Amino acid sequence: MLTVQPPFSNMQMELLKLYAAGVPDSLLPEIKELIARFLLSRAKEEAGKIWIEKGYNEKTVEAWS
Repeated sequence: MLTVQPPFSNMQMELLKLYAAGVPDSLLPEIKELIARFLLSRAKEEAGKIWIEKGYNEKTVEAWS
């Protein structure tokens, strides 16, 4: 069965450009950590917005546990 792959995402395109630039393998762990820290920061921001929108507080946390 033939499957059609969607085009690359914008993130994939940027990473391909980075690889084409010849980044040494020794820098890859640092790049991975930068990406992970960035994504974690964005997730925390989103969670904070939802927390505020829903009106959560310490009592909410106590009720969950």
